[in-house]
Amino acid sequence: EEEIRLLRYVNVLLKRWRLVLGVPLLAAFSAGVFSFVVRPTFTASASFLPEVRSGSRVPAGLASLAAQFGVATGSDAAQAPQFYAQVLKSRELLERILLDRYPDPRAKHKPLAADSATLLEILKIKGDSLSQRVYEGLKTLDKLVSTQVDRQTGIVKLTVDAPYPKLAAAVANRMLDRLNEFNAKTRQSQARERRRFVEERVAAVERELRQAEEDLKNFYERNRSWQSSPQLVVEEDRLRRQVQLRQELYLTLKREYETARIEEVNDTPVITVIEAAVPPLERSKPRRRLNVILAFMVGGMLSLFLAFGAEYFDRSGREEDQDYREFRTLAGAVWSELRGMVGLKGGSRSR
Repeated sequence: EEEIRLLRYVNVLLKRWRLVLGVPLLAAFSAGVFSFVVRPTFTASASFLPEVRSGSRVPAGLASLAAQFGVATGSDAAQAPQFYAQVLKSRELLERILLDRYPDPRAKHKPLAADSATLLEILKIKGDSLSQRVYEGLKTLDKLVSTQVDRQTGIVKLTVDAPYPKLAAAVANRMLDRLNEFNAKTRQSQARERRRFVEERVAAVERELRQAEEDLKNFYERNRSWQSSPQLVVEEDRLRRQVQLRQELYLTLKREYETARIEEVNDTPVITVIEAAVPPLERSKPRRRLNVILAFMVGGMLSLFLAFGAEYFDRSGREEDQDYREFRTLAGAVWSELRGMVGLKGGSRSR
């Protein structure tokens, strides 16, 4: 019985071999033609390591374990790798990338074209005004740019898709330059504000220190033999402690002030580029061979479904099956009703 059933299935496939072979071949051919017609996409990638100043008192073992789960244990969240990944996708940075000029890869095909063009022009972003074009360009660029953070190492990977290989690499490297520029300006701005605050505190603590030293000097002038009086000894110790505390605070603030002044003019890169973007040699999309294979497999499954479905209806029609007769009756009724609705709509329009 199993052999008979198997032969029955094989007979169905042999009977409708044109359908079984034609549908997957047609699907594979269509996928291949589509892969050649659609514009290719090239992907360039770059990776960098942000400078993280850890001010956390968490033990090293616990900090590494927390880093694996994406929990930042440092005192400054603006130095976490996730922060840099978000900045790369921010509106301000992407807008500058859109308006920056790049070597136009279309220039060799257009002799009269300029050597450089904005990314808006290269991507052919359309709009009624510049603001509308920038808005549409931001949505397009957001889809072309992706970031990935390695939680264990803190390395940030940036990938950029573009219709030209050199353009993809140029955009990725320009984004790293803009990110480093943003970080330098942000750090200098923070250092400037910190310098101003510390400068005010240094002046105030210096006045307090001078006042404390003056109080101690007046005490010594008024009390020549203060060692013989317990009360004066306690008073002298209190005044001397005030001077020492003011001195320590003054020296600490002075060091912070000098550090803030250095950071205010420091333009050292705050990210370490591990791998700069290079023009890819092969396209990333579309994958023609994979698309053809997948289309052939899907077409094969569809052809099997159509072949066995057609065989089932043919056999049911020959055997006058009750379910088949009911199906024909219901399908005819639905078809008549649909034709009536279409005819009614057409009549109302003609009126």
